[in-house]
Amino acid sequence: MHTVWKGAISFGLVHVPVKMFSATEDKDISMKYIHNVCGSPISYVRRCPACEVDVNWEEISRGYEYEKGKYVLFDKDELEQLSAHAEKTINIIDFVDLKEIDPIYFQKTYYLSPDQAGGNAYQLLLEAMRQSGKIGIAKIAIRSKSSLAAIRVMEGCLAIETIFYPDEIRPISQVPNLPENLQVNDKELTMAKMLIEQLSTPFEPEKYTDDYREGLLHLIEQKVAGEEISLAPAKPETNVIDLMAALQASIEAVKPVATDPGPAAAAPAKRTRKPAAKKAKTEPEAAPAAADAGTATPTVAVKPKPKRRTAAKPEAK
Repeated sequence: MHTVWKGAISFGLVHVPVKMFSATEDKDISMKYIHNVCGSPISYVRRCPACEVDVNWEEISRGYEYEKGKYVLFDKDELEQLSAHAEKTINIIDFVDLKEIDPIYFQKTYYLSPDQAGGNAYQLLLEAMRQSGKIGIAKIAIRSKSSLAAIRVMEGCLAIETIFYPDEIRPISQVPNLPENLQVNDKELTMAKMLIEQLSTPFEPEKYTDDYREGLLHLIEQKVAGEEISLAPAKPETNVIDLMAALQASIEAVKPVATDPGPAAAAPAKRTRKPAAKKAKTEPEAAPAAADAGTATPTVAVKPKPKRRTAAKPEAK
């Protein structure tokens, strides 16, 4: 990794020498503007419109426009002197809970590693923050840009995230067309909460991909290979008129499949056969005949059997 910054973390009287490395990388696909007549890339030049000449970096100063067309100028040494001390130290001001910081404040994440003989102090700060569950709020200047920062533990490493100052966050009152005093339908709210619950899952960042970047890379490979490219037309979007219908359809789409017991589990069929079972107990020998008869009505052939038994008993005596 390329070292972005070198300095030290300071909290109280503790001084921890560290190096800073960028924890993220921009994977946007960079494209240049091309002159489609000759195929050459278009270059950008630093040109003074008043003198009508191209200007080198050595002839350029920094300026602030305090009135239209009027500037106060600063040279490189003045700006470097202003931030000389701030650029070398990450001064932790407070320790707070991470959940107290709204995500809107976060800008960019960097990793911090111990520098020189700062390994012991680095490990001490890391372990103390891990066990306390706190993060440090500090001030830092990177490339002449001063910002707040949050230092926290990520696995076995200290990470620092630059965050905006409060006056850099635009107030919500400036957002146009926000709804006011609108009543929410209770049924729609219940279904919306049900949909949220069914779509809730543990956060697994590895399952999310940049579909646009992957698609663009695929198109680049096809063009380099000389293949013809045809894109399917995008499916036209339809305006949702019935919010309840949309919520119901969404819930049905993610609802797990349930097993239906079906009509076989109905009780009335069993109740109609219980009287026949009781008759079978009082007349045990009628059961075979009933089994042979199936669902047909009992025949008179069942009754002669008891008569033969009574006629046979006197002969036995």
